[in-house]
Amino acid sequence: MMKNILFLLAAFILLISCGEDHLDIEPRGTTLESNFYKTQDDYFSGLVAIYDVLQWGGTGGWNMQLGLLNAASDDCHAGGSDASDQPSWVAWDQFTLDPELGPQSGFWNKGYAGIYRANLLLEKLAESENLDVSFVARSEAEAKFLRAYFYFDLVRHFGRIPLITQSLGADIIYDQTQNDPSEIYNQIEADLRDAIATIELPFTVPAEEIGRVTQGAARSLLGKVIIFQGDDNRMAEAAAILDEVIGSGIYALEDEYGAIFAPDNEWGSESIFEINHSGNQQGDYGQFNNGTEGNYNVQFFGMRDYVGPIYADGWSFCPVSLELVEFMQGDPRYEHTIIDGVQLQEAGASYTAGFQNTDYFIRKYSSRQEDRATSGEPALNWAYNEKVIRLADVLLLAAEAHQRSGNDVEARRNLNRVRTRVSLQPVTNAAGAALLDVIYRERRLELATEGHRFYDLVRTDRAVDALGDRGFIAGKHEHLPIPQSEIDITEGSITQNPGY
Repeated sequence: MMKNILFLLAAFILLISCGEDHLDIEPRGTTLESNFYKTQDDYFSGLVAIYDVLQWGGTGGWNMQLGLLNAASDDCHAGGSDASDQPSWVAWDQFTLDPELGPQSGFWNKGYAGIYRANLLLEKLAESENLDVSFVARSEAEAKFLRAYFYFDLVRHFGRIPLITQSLGADIIYDQTQNDPSEIYNQIEADLRDAIATIELPFTVPAEEIGRVTQGAARSLLGKVIIFQGDDNRMAEAAAILDEVIGSGIYALEDEYGAIFAPDNEWGSESIFEINHSGNQQGDYGQFNNGTEGNYNVQFFGMRDYVGPIYADGWSFCPVSLELVEFMQGDPRYEHTIIDGVQLQEAGASYTAGFQNTDYFIRKYSSRQEDRATSGEPALNWAYNEKVIRLADVLLLAAEAHQRSGNDVEARRNLNRVRTRVSLQPVTNAAGAALLDVIYRERRLELATEGHRFYDLVRTDRAVDALGDRGFIAGKHEHLPIPQSEIDITEGSITQNPGY
């Protein structure tokens, strides 16, 4: 609930000790916040606390956005042991959502927790004295990027949401109302533009700072945000922003597609922004509710009770749809995207068929035996980073933006960089609407099971065609229901989304 998040976060500050890929969280007493921000290290801990929210997967249950977005799309099904395993996953997969059933509470709580922490740090930085001015400028830029990131997730999930840009006191917490999505997008853009205009926000970071926001991440997200608003009159603007990232010389497509998701290639040449995960905390179920730093998606995607080479056992969520299997047949990226369970069984491996089993599984975040944690609860300590923005995604967004602004030549150039990396023939003749269809097709092939597909379908008005047989209803399922608890707490100041 928003009330719970705001009061809990107002009651304590999270002290963080930060390494390259490690966050230790230690809650302290209620009197600490007003006395905490004394040294530059204190402010940096406040910044790390915002990044910490990116890792959360246990808010209100198993609410990992990557897995849930896969389940909501036609790339995957919900899966699990049976239909009652994770009802919120099944509800989004089959579009049987209601105000109390679905992943909405976890998404809402996580998003506003990150926003609260960003707002608090920005206020403290504005009041600070005797801090290095470069440190303040960079910290403000990173906090604004992260606030924009959380708001972008929330506005896509819910549409009309409260716009909160300050830490709230108890006297106004119940007065929150929803803003039109256009107002949310305006704030997102303002935050990202402020970050980009900050010269202290670097284009590259040293190894000890891997995971921090860069100019490339801010520009990539801004270009994507503009495209997602759907205004063809702004597509040239989005293309120009994305072209800056592509032409920066900082990023390069991996020579081998399979290297992108190799566990030993985190923050590789293609990566623009990742969510860091770590198994260093050796967490267990006593720390489950966001207390570990592992990537829970990895455990969810693995084959249930698996016995065989290469992979570790998992929980059989997000089985790959037969439609995606057929769609990717003959594409060079297939073998790096999908695990063929039948082939494994024929070679002597075994696993238990879960709910909605297709015998095909996600490979990009597959659980490998050699990476299984040896201390703590292995299921909660997968250290694989989540790839949020990579160059191929930016190239395809730029291709779309160029095409929608009338520049088919540049659209094909960006599209073909993605295709030729996997030795596919370049597209030479497609133009206009036909070229746009080719770009959308390429996005699905290139980014399959990476969590992009559902909102790509929604924003391009193709969700009914792709998901109608699963129960998707136009005018309703583009957004999740507002959590009923939020409506109850505000006594109706916050209202429900249409259709729920």
